[in-house]
Amino acid sequence: MPCGGAGLLSGCAVAADHWSPGCKVIGVEPEAGDDATRSFRTRTLQSCHNPDTIADGARTPSLGTLTFPLVMKYVHDMTTVNDTELLRSMFWIWERMKIVAEPTGVLAAAALMEGKLDGLHDYRDKRVGVVISGGNADIKALCRLI
Repeated sequence: MPCGGAGLLSGCAVAADHWSPGCKVIGVEPEAGDDATRSFRTRTLQSCHNPDTIADGARTPSLGTLTFPLVMKYVHDMTTVNDTELLRSMFWIWERMKIVAEPTGVLAAAALMEGKLDGLHDYRDKRVGVVISGGNADIKALCRLI
């Protein structure tokens, strides 16, 4: 699941726990704005102000007071991807799948495509769901990054 302030992540994690209790939910955020990953690892709310990342939907300063406890209870792990990995995956999704998703919306896909889940959980030979969300992509700004 992509993660900014963790609204989508925590909501989907609660739903997954209810409908499929064995489902493992992993949150993914940009490496430059890793407040949720650090919060998850330390079990204390961390912040990151104005992270320098193309994933503008994940430029949140920290998890919220409502989302942090939900992440701690229902999310199984967190990881990050850097902007280069994010761009590579985003353009692959645009070109091959014809889905023009915003950078934040492809965080989870980037983690899977870039091998960031290797070693976190054994997902090989299992069903894997990846949420691709958001179509708020600034095409002109992103084309300058090519």
